[in-house]
Amino acid sequence: MIIMQKSASTNAPRAAARRSAAFDAHPAVVAARTRPPSPLPAPMSLAELRAIAREAGADDVAAVPLDHPDLAEETPHALAAMPAARTFIALVLSTHPDNIRSPKRSVANLEFHRTGHELDEVARRIALALVARGHAAMNPAMAFPMEMSSFPGRTWIVSHKRVAVAAQLGRMGLHRNVIHPRFGSFVLLGTILTSVEIAEPPEPLTYDPCLDCKLCVAACPVGAIEPDGAFRFSACYDHNYREFMSGFTDLLEEVAASGSKSDFRDRVPLHEAVSMWQSLSYGPSYKAAYCIAVCPAGSDVIGPFVARRADHLANVVRPLTDRVETVYAVAGSDAEAHVKKRFPHKRLRVVSSSLRPTHARAFFGALPLTFQRGPARGWKATFHFVLTEQAVEATVRIDDGALEVEVGVLTGDADVTVRTDGALWIDLVEKRRSAVLAVLLRRLSIEGDRALLDRFASCFPR
Repeated sequence: MIIMQKSASTNAPRAAARRSAAFDAHPAVVAARTRPPSPLPAPMSLAELRAIAREAGADDVAAVPLDHPDLAEETPHALAAMPAARTFIALVLSTHPDNIRSPKRSVANLEFHRTGHELDEVARRIALALVARGHAAMNPAMAFPMEMSSFPGRTWIVSHKRVAVAAQLGRMGLHRNVIHPRFGSFVLLGTILTSVEIAEPPEPLTYDPCLDCKLCVAACPVGAIEPDGAFRFSACYDHNYREFMSGFTDLLEEVAASGSKSDFRDRVPLHEAVSMWQSLSYGPSYKAAYCIAVCPAGSDVIGPFVARRADHLANVVRPLTDRVETVYAVAGSDAEAHVKKRFPHKRLRVVSSSLRPTHARAFFGALPLTFQRGPARGWKATFHFVLTEQAVEATVRIDDGALEVEVGVLTGDADVTVRTDGALWIDLVEKRRSAVLAVLLRRLSIEGDRALLDRFASCFPR
């Protein structure tokens, strides 16, 4: 054995030398070494970038450095995707307003898909043009596919909305969509990550294109946009993105739970099953996006609204609000109450929440997204959570319709303190385990007014 080890150690340098000689003699290596070194690429002006973007088909473009203070949350994710990145390039492609406004939502969805595919191609052409000039560049997807292994957490490489706003291509409207000063809400956004440095800072947008007309508030079928500026994230997510996210898993669960063909047909309406199949085979469909359709902001769009506001209401807003359609909402949610009160002519379909955390830290991250102000009004309480193994502590305060979540700290005097294992807590939230049994087995400890936990649960229906 000792002799064999000496032989191996003796032969190793010879083998390495042979590999090195073969590498040095490889034709591609020889050719690369004989070429003169490439000069370092120079910084690019904004005018040069615009010329490249317009040649590629973009309707508007701007750039913002990775270290912009408003993009601190985006930077580490961008660098994880492309360590050489130094700049975000924000892209705008306009959509056709009449298509987006159509009460026949297949027309609107086709417009979203067509423009989305075109935007991905435009971004790719720009990235390749930058590479040809000696810069590194990549274009994350405008929408899909995404990093779904992280679902239901962050599944996107970069937030196109945040980058566009930081690059001064628009402002975030009340409806939580970017409003471009010219094209209004009728835009799709893309981003390129690149090593190129743009000499000039973004040109400031000196006014907010949003008109604060609140037509988006009136048109949203699930009441996701509230007049005071609050946004019910989960309401929009559960309805508008039904076929993009966890609607398919809901369908599979209905299949698994059905005892027969007839039982399945009772559980899932035929039009819903067919719509899901069409989304799988052709492309997922937005269920509404009415907030974009009714928005009159933008210099290219605003004229008819200013001249004939009544016509806009009659021809754009009312056909969408009067439309008989299925609206998806979680039982006990503000969205469910809104549909029943505001749109009794629409078909309400109760579904489970699309935001289902898989670990304790994600649970607390999801609370602001799933919080329902209705059940939280008229009372207040402080909750402390101590979740072992996953080592998460958190303070949750509910105060007359307002929510505050602090992760990593226990502050104030708790009305209720919950102590348990993090994985068990997720099972309890998802109703896979019995809370009574967990208490009896001393795996769950609840100190304080236990009735408050029921009120807590009502604010985050599942």
